[in-house]
Amino acid sequence: MHIIDRRLNPGGRSFTNRQRFLRRAKNLVQRAVREDFKNRSIKDLDQGGEVSIVREGVHEPVLRRAGGSGKRDVVLPGNRDYVEGDRIRRPQGGAGAGAGSEAGQGSGEDAFRFLLTREEYLDLFLDDLELPNLAKRKLATTEAKELRRAGYSTTGSPSSLSVSRTMRHSLSRRIALRRPGRAAIREIEEEIAKLEASGGDPARLAALRVEHERLVQRSRRIAYIDPIDLRYRRYEQTPRPVAQAVMFCLMDVSGSMSEHMKDLAKRFYALLHIFLRRSYRNVDVVFIRHTDHAEEVDEETFFHSPETGGTIVSTALEEMLSVVRARYNPDDWNIYVAQASDGDNIGTDNARVAALVNESILPICQYFAYLEVGRGDTHLPAGVMTRTTDLWRTYEGQVAPGGHFVMRKVWHRREIYPVFRELFRRAGVDGGGKS
Repeated sequence: MHIIDRRLNPGGRSFTNRQRFLRRAKNLVQRAVREDFKNRSIKDLDQGGEVSIVREGVHEPVLRRAGGSGKRDVVLPGNRDYVEGDRIRRPQGGAGAGAGSEAGQGSGEDAFRFLLTREEYLDLFLDDLELPNLAKRKLATTEAKELRRAGYSTTGSPSSLSVSRTMRHSLSRRIALRRPGRAAIREIEEEIAKLEASGGDPARLAALRVEHERLVQRSRRIAYIDPIDLRYRRYEQTPRPVAQAVMFCLMDVSGSMSEHMKDLAKRFYALLHIFLRRSYRNVDVVFIRHTDHAEEVDEETFFHSPETGGTIVSTALEEMLSVVRARYNPDDWNIYVAQASDGDNIGTDNARVAALVNESILPICQYFAYLEVGRGDTHLPAGVMTRTTDLWRTYEGQVAPGGHFVMRKVWHRREIYPVFRELFRRAGVDGGGKS
């Protein structure tokens, strides 16, 4: 019996080497992906692409002979200029005969271009992010199915063949049936050849020929690999409880929000949407836009509608609570809130906002993230706001930020990704700190 491995290399001819390279240079590639993500447009956030990493970080490890150990005989050529004990002067800098110009000061790095698929790009980008405090509520009544290893079977597809386990059974069977090995047959063949060459002991030669024929026939009857030896890795579907979660995305689209501010907010929500869609199977996303009134909208309207108007923040919070009462029982769902605004609000509404957040939203949600976007004035340094806004003062003064309430400010597009990672990093959430 012959075993031929016809499994295809998914993703290209060098799939195995590619995966090994990604594992070895993961930190460098991951850092390049995060830098590349800062300069992407919203429509390109969910695509693969080419990234650059430092060439020094991709060298293969090699083994070299230790210069100070071992015993070796070395023959060196002689020379006409020096004898034993002479001191050799160090060459002067810049005196080489190379074709390039003389070396200058400073340092540089050679770039290594590496093309990532969409799946590889997102895997590296979302590697260490998660929803904080997930699964503290009731688990979903429906259970997801996942494949798990469940031992071995004697039937299966060629792609699941376990070569090592198959060879183990083959070896056990051959030993039990005393199948002649190649070494034993070769030894008899060598002895027969010697007797034939010398012409001595015909009786012994005849006996060896009979024994050789017997061993050859026995090795043919007892297969090296028999179908009963084949073992396939077996998988079975097992139920896995899934925690239910819903993310409420509240975005201010009032007249005070400039195009730059809306772009910052949309980038944050686009990043959040990709993260949730990629990392979780049972998470609902609810989009709510508000001016002086709020409404639940679909994804297309949320990101592309040109609607504008006045600003009453409490309408978005009330709309969120209305959706919670209608579809998302806090006893059954993990509730998350991500709010983006420029911080402007009508003065008479601030008390209402504080009361809604303190009394109705924080007690039922797992995590509340408030993102305040700035105007992006070029004459101001990054991260500096011109004033403390009404909404920031409301949350800061009347809402005591605990472990599940955080506030952050962003000024420029390049700050979106660092803030997003800070809000959803796997290591845990900063205890309600403010930027």
